[in-house]
Amino acid sequence: MPAAPYASPPAPPSERGAWLLACTIGVIGVIVLVAVLTGLVGGTERVAPPPVPAAAKTPAPTPSRSTSVAGSSKPGHRHAAIVARPSTAQQRLDARDYLDATQTHISRAWMEGFYPIYATAQSTFGVNWLLLASIHRQESAFSTARGTYHGLNFAHCCGGPMQFNVTNGGAGISSTWDLVADSYEYGRRPARYDHMTTAHPSIYDDFDAIMAAAHLLSADGAEYQLDESAWDAAYDYYGHDATGVTYADQVLARAIGWSQHGFCINCGLEPAMVEAVQAAYGAPVLAALEVEEAKAKANEEAEAEAKAALPPPPLT
Repeated sequence: MPAAPYASPPAPPSERGAWLLACTIGVIGVIVLVAVLTGLVGGTERVAPPPVPAAAKTPAPTPSRSTSVAGSSKPGHRHAAIVARPSTAQQRLDARDYLDATQTHISRAWMEGFYPIYATAQSTFGVNWLLLASIHRQESAFSTARGTYHGLNFAHCCGGPMQFNVTNGGAGISSTWDLVADSYEYGRRPARYDHMTTAHPSIYDDFDAIMAAAHLLSADGAEYQLDESAWDAAYDYYGHDATGVTYADQVLARAIGWSQHGFCINCGLEPAMVEAVQAAYGAPVLAALEVEEAKAKANEEAEAEAKAALPPPPLT
């Protein structure tokens, strides 16, 4: 009987298939991770900013802008306007702080919570949402400023995302907030958003506050156009003084820039645009304020001189 042939040991299974499987699983994992991080799968769908109803050209100075009334070229507009009344202390501090500088980087995810509210406010009150968003940016850096959702500001008068004055009423006079607090009733509240309060109206509720701001701007003449009327409404929103002129210049310049180049969450102001808005709308109002201030000072000096010229009272 022939000897049995030598049996070779069995060869180990090939590891090529396992490596291919592992690599495939790794690639799929990376793809899924990227998709989750970008919002393509999982989580909530990305929310886009609302459409801009009207873009604006860079304004140019016009001789039709009247300086006879500090703040408006439209006779009677100021008579019916709802005007904020900031304290002297607030004016001084605001003038120092209006440098358009925030150290907080605001994320896209944070802003997406405001887009549905901006859209509702725009469609309800006919105000360009970019003007509204610019005021939101100016007042609380899109609700990222310290103390936005509790207490009052440094002047102990205003609070919330849109910094409504709740203390300038009394003795039969409604505060600015009281005048527009019910504005949330005119639009459909989003199903969910951050900082939804349990009681309404509230200056700390994003929807209540932004709707009230849109109503206030509309009552003061703002519409879809980012023009002189929008400047006037922003001036009313802050108050009639030199700081209010700076405020309105910056608010409108930011909104116009967004309308031209697209909404940019963390972009700063364009100095050239601020100068253009100031020349077109702010400068005449500031000049009128300076004339009024000079007249008031002259009257005070005249009264002081007249009082000093009076003979002393007789000795008794």
